[in-house]
Formats: sequence, structure tokens, C-alpha cells
Amino acid sequence: MPNVHTPMKVDLRRNLHRFAMEALENGGWQVANTVGGGRTHVRRITKNGESKLAAIRTSQDTWIAFMRNKDNTKWTTLSDVDVVVVASVDRHPDPEFALIHMIDANDMRDRFERAYSARRDAGHSLPEGRGIWVSLYRRENTDPVSLVGAGAGIAHPPIVRVPLDSRGTGGTETQRDEEPLNIAEAKTRLARTLGVDPANIRITVEA
Repeated sequence: MPNVHTPMKVDLRRNLHRFAMEALENGGWQVANTVGGGRTHVRRITKNGESKLAAIRTSQDTWIAFMRNKDNTKWTTLSDVDVVVVASVDRHPDPEFALIHMIDANDMRDRFERAYSARRDAGHSLPEGRGIWVSLYRRENTDPVSLVGAGAGIAHPPIVRVPLDSRGTGGTETQRDEEPLNIAEAKTRLARTLGVDPANIRITVEA
């Protein structure tokens, strides 16, 4: 979501990203930064020998965006990944839940291609560097044209639902944070923060 300025919105965006990371890890995926670490919203996820590039997206208004590249030949980030992991509020305003989706990138690319073509054909202004926004939870329709490509969150139901309090913080995770950590949990949280594999974390405890 663009133009996130208020502390509450910044916190919500941070929490949505955290919920996405936790959903992957709790689902058995190992999550690591990509080589070079240049793309902060792309992760390498691995499970049972299967490795994928995942684009991590958050939404505070139930719409998500991707941009075309400068040559207008493909989608920035979206064209290079295997899966899109979206952490969105369930409704806007006054959300009750964060919903985490894993969406095949081919399906998402098809949706954005349809959205882009429909808006171009309808004469909409499509400035370079500005994202195309697609609704997650409204059903796809040709009228209005902004709904072409919509509905990915319907076609791909959430894999995790996290209750939100009035600050956009997941109640379950907040309670968990107040409990003592064991070494494995501490390594997992550090790895998530640093974007590395938990196996690469070493913790030394001195009395």
C-alpha cells in the first residue's frame, strides 16, 4: 500500500510482513534472503528439497500492486518469482484478521496481464513506474475495468488467519512474545530478522 506514513500504518505493515514469514516457517518452509540481498521483498523458500523464489507482499486495503519494468517488457519482481506470498487485512477499514495467501506466480502474472491490458485498452493513463493495483477479495469483472484480474484471494484461500487487535497486532503472537524463549525459538526469530537460514545462527549463553 503506497504512502504509509502514520506510526499505526507502519506498525501494521511490519506486522503483516512478520505474519507472512511466520506462516511460511510454521508451514515447514526454510526462508532465506536471495543471493546478493538486493530485493528486500524476495525470499528463497525451501521445503522437502523443493526450492522457490517468493515475492512477499503486504496489503492494508485488500489491493496489491506490481509495476512494469522500464522497458515495459515484464513485471518488476513478479516476472522473476515462483510464488507470491500475500499478507493482507481481511477488510478495510477496521480489519479483524490478517490473511496469509500463497498464490502461484503464473496465476498472479495472468491476472496482472489481464488488468494491464484492460486498462490500457480502456484508455487509462499508465505512467511508467506506477504500480497496477488489483483487488484480492472482489470478484473479477469487466465493469468497472479496475476489477479485471481481481479475486486472487478468493481463488487461493488463506493458509493462515491471524486475529488483529486495534493496533494491527496479532493477539496470539503478542502473547507468545511475552513468554520465555528457548534457543530454537530465539534462533528462528533472529534468522527471520536477519534474513538468513536458522542453521546459520549460533547463540552463546554466559551466566
